[in-house]
Amino acid sequence: MDPQINKALVACLEHYASGDQQDISSLLPELLNVFESDSSFLAKVADMDVLVDAHPGFEELREVLFDLLMMNFFMSDVEKLETDYLESEEWETIEEETIDRGTELLNLLLYLGECIDEGIQPDLDDYLKEFLLVDEDEFQDEHKIYEPVISQPILVESSFEEIAGAAKKLTEDEPLADLFYPMLGFFYEQDPEPVDLEEFAEHAPNLPFDQAVYQLIVHYNRSA
Repeated sequence: MDPQINKALVACLEHYASGDQQDISSLLPELLNVFESDSSFLAKVADMDVLVDAHPGFEELREVLFDLLMMNFFMSDVEKLETDYLESEEWETIEEETIDRGTELLNLLLYLGECIDEGIQPDLDDYLKEFLLVDEDEFQDEHKIYEPVISQPILVESSFEEIAGAAKKLTEDEPLADLFYPMLGFFYEQDPEPVDLEEFAEHAPNLPFDQAVYQLIVHYNRSA
């Protein structure tokens, strides 16, 4: 298992549990076993789903855990496979079978990985325009998804309170509704001190989930 993913996973579950009084003592070691196993990716996804089904208190994190499992595959499992595996029919099948899984968190983690590799500071404008290419005609799906962010770039220079206020105005059917606060919160404060974490928690629209995702991103970024 990739160590960055390990730290991100632990931080995610611990902070979700602290915000929602959940017990991770049985779920965490079982999830770590899934991530560390030599099973195929789809088998790991199935095993992860079984675990979440058995721990319904963590249902809200199911697709976030999928994102982490996919990142772990890219960062650890792929190294054990053939060099052109991501161009194989087997991988194409995996993509087709998981096309409706996961969240935009995966794109953010992939971007942060590139920033780490290139030694640059993550930046919202860079993420939108250089990584997601939201200004390009062929990437208008991404532009539509990120419209609430694109239209309010000043938020990353404001405060957790203002970011939370914007998040609360999003409708539930918008793709970034759940991730808006922790994602924009990260670009606002990438290396939070305890006082920042207190402020983040104070304004969180959905404390357990927001706290879990924010800590996941921060710990993944810090672990490099």
